[in-house]
Amino acid sequence: MSAPAKPSGEPVSSKRQLVEFLESGSKPADRWRIGTEHEKFGFTTDDLRPLPYDGPRGIKAMLEGLAGFGWQKVLENDALIALVDSSGASVTLEPGGQLELSGAPLETIHQTCAETYAHLKQVKQVAAPLDIGFLGAGFQPKWDRQDIPWMPKGRYRIMRDYMPKRGSKGLDMMLRTCTVQVNLDFASEADMVKKFRVSLALQPLATALFASSPFVGGRPSGFLSTRSDVWTDTDPDRCGMLPFVFEDGFGFERYVDYMLDVPMYFVYRDGRYVDASGQSFRDFMAGRLPALPGELPTVGDWMDHLTTAFPEVRLKKYLEMRGADGGPWRRLCALPALWVGLLYDQGALDAAWDLVRDWTLPERETLRADVPKLGLAARVRGRSLADIGTQVLALAQAGLQNRRRYSESGRDEAIYLDPLLATLQSGRSPAEDMLDAFHGRWQGSVDPLFKEYAY
Repeated sequence: MSAPAKPSGEPVSSKRQLVEFLESGSKPADRWRIGTEHEKFGFTTDDLRPLPYDGPRGIKAMLEGLAGFGWQKVLENDALIALVDSSGASVTLEPGGQLELSGAPLETIHQTCAETYAHLKQVKQVAAPLDIGFLGAGFQPKWDRQDIPWMPKGRYRIMRDYMPKRGSKGLDMMLRTCTVQVNLDFASEADMVKKFRVSLALQPLATALFASSPFVGGRPSGFLSTRSDVWTDTDPDRCGMLPFVFEDGFGFERYVDYMLDVPMYFVYRDGRYVDASGQSFRDFMAGRLPALPGELPTVGDWMDHLTTAFPEVRLKKYLEMRGADGGPWRRLCALPALWVGLLYDQGALDAAWDLVRDWTLPERETLRADVPKLGLAARVRGRSLADIGTQVLALAQAGLQNRRRYSESGRDEAIYLDPLLATLQSGRSPAEDMLDAFHGRWQGSVDPLFKEYAY
């Protein structure tokens, strides 16, 4: 949600243009790529406090330091808000100062994992002299909303004012959550539809496998994935499991209809964000947007608007898997391994669809509602997610082996599933290990988490 705005491109006046924009993402399998994103919490190591933007131990200082590795700076109103490079990768800021790597589109998970490792190495090199650390977890475990500084980005001011009008946890989403996600391609509308349906149905499995956010305000929250629970009361207009994806006739046009019904946040014009919160993109296309009367949107405005919906799987010119908590770096490589194995091999994709195709809407919704608390113990069709996960990971493993993409040491991409296989073997999500430590060796404190789960 934090990519720089794109106020450019041809004017848009018809729905067909919007459909064609999504259709243009279709590409043959030899051009499919993997784009991995992950967020992390910065903190000062002496007192574990979130990083401010300014100051010698702030987010701006981190970005300035990272720029020394060849990244180009991106400014908004003279504030340094992002870094980009020629590969297509970027380093951006979430509202509460969470630092995000949006990786380049790469061919293999080996490359993705190397990119992640190189980024985290750069972050540590800059952070260590400043006595700053970065935490891999899904929800800020210690600090309350009022303790977290806001970052100086115009879109966040608009969202901050609008969020409480639509749900009680939108500000928590902005300030106190971190995720890892992977962005994947499709060959055609039919391929997109099958991948969307499979990944949406199985997103609760990813939530359970990656759940690492059991604390709020220094105490157990009652959830294994507090981050996942936050999305249930953020904004009903733009979140959820998208039941229409499973309806007959679903395709690019139906998703465009959905996005046209998602209220706007903003329009970016002349270097500033214009507040259009709650207004209609349909009105914008007719030149009747109250915030900018008489103006028509551009393709760039549509691209920005697509980033303001937050379903469990999101469609742009690619599909984004959005169900997982952030976590330690090995799990950052495991998420793309899971979804590439399932979605980039036709046999695995077909078998995964056979597994979920008969699940009903109430079953999918119940599973989504149960998984933040129950994790791998959540059930559908009389089976636990731990049981289903064993079957799904076997499909992903076979899919990765079929890709035959080898590392320099001759190993295929299935090696990156190892953390998830270990989780399934134990039958416990990472959050349950955190809770055991809290009640045991951490002696009722979350402070040791900042050391044990730091990058």
